[in-house]
Amino acid sequence: MQFFPSGTVYDFMRIRRACALVSLLMVIASIVAIFRPGPNLGTDFKGGTEIEVAFGEGVSSDDIRAAVRSSGFSNPDVVKVDDENNPNRYLIRVQEVSEISEEKRTEIERVFCYGEGLDPAACPEDKQATEVKISPGGDKISLRFRSAPDLAEVRERASKIDGLALRPGDGNPLLQNARDHKVEVQLMSRGDQLMNGLRTNLGEAKVPAEPLRVEWIGPKAGAQLRDAALKSIAISLVFIMAYIAFRFDLRFAPGAVVALIHDAVITVGILTLMRKEVNLTTVAAVLTIIGYSVNDTVVVFDRVRENLGKIRGATFASLINVSLSEMLSRTLITSGTTVFSLLAFFVRGTGTLKDFALTLIIGLILGTYSSIYVALPFTEWLDRKFFARAMPKKRRGPARKSEEATV
Repeated sequence: MQFFPSGTVYDFMRIRRACALVSLLMVIASIVAIFRPGPNLGTDFKGGTEIEVAFGEGVSSDDIRAAVRSSGFSNPDVVKVDDENNPNRYLIRVQEVSEISEEKRTEIERVFCYGEGLDPAACPEDKQATEVKISPGGDKISLRFRSAPDLAEVRERASKIDGLALRPGDGNPLLQNARDHKVEVQLMSRGDQLMNGLRTNLGEAKVPAEPLRVEWIGPKAGAQLRDAALKSIAISLVFIMAYIAFRFDLRFAPGAVVALIHDAVITVGILTLMRKEVNLTTVAAVLTIIGYSVNDTVVVFDRVRENLGKIRGATFASLINVSLSEMLSRTLITSGTTVFSLLAFFVRGTGTLKDFALTLIIGLILGTYSSIYVALPFTEWLDRKFFARAMPKKRRGPARKSEEATV
């Protein structure tokens, strides 16, 4: 399918300097936004507890925020989720997590008489635990005793530990294995405490019995995920540069990498200015953008390489104009159909799906632009500044007439 007359050459390179200035300003603005005000990091990277709740009528973000603070949580982040079926759907994020510190673990072991150097008066042999395990989420304590445990006494001991709240119910603690004297103590997670606080302050009529979802991650794990995400992007750029240098020519590789960095930085900058959440889904979208953008760039690079052998005597800028004009219909059709497909997810989707589609739409538009006005102009600049001087003599011969027919 051809949207443009065959043989017509458009002078894309004529405005390359203006586009380079626009791209530079957008990159600088994005970098400034990334540092200040900074990205709105999600629980994946920052750590904390996140719940999604479908409230009843008559609840606002300010009411929820005040209720969360009254429950003892600091710096709550309340975000309204667009959902036609439920207009009172909110995402609540707090910094506190259910993770139990090493100091608290030591205190728990001492309370249940586990370890060395125990006081025989406070911890007789029949009351000593032989095993104490705490779940990664900090919501369960598994105990194993030397003899048959007294569940009432276990509950009393657990209730005396500061900072721990037992989940209500007659079956807590629970004797899991009578033969091994194994007991499980269920603790209230931060999500449970948050829901109880909302019911106390907003009323049970407005707060459902259970949240739609609960997620949590510790700050150390969040930092590790953040570092791993940055490394994955950096490694992908290195391998893409190596592939293009091997597949085409060394002078093509830097332009492709500059274009990919341009797309990734500006995409994150736009999401930062829009105060959209940056999480692992965003990283997945950015990696998808990098793959899609380099595919489009490689296709155009391949046409430039073909025309290097077909068109003799033309400047590198003219070769780029011819190659881009020949591939313009393909580029617009491919990018356009993809963007239209993503618009359906953006318009009809909610939550993470909507943000994922938005990130891809922004990245695809930037990727199409960068393939034309970042990757190729940068490659032309490198060829003119470095590679052309190293050539023994310039290409000779008249250029094709189609090169001169510009629009």
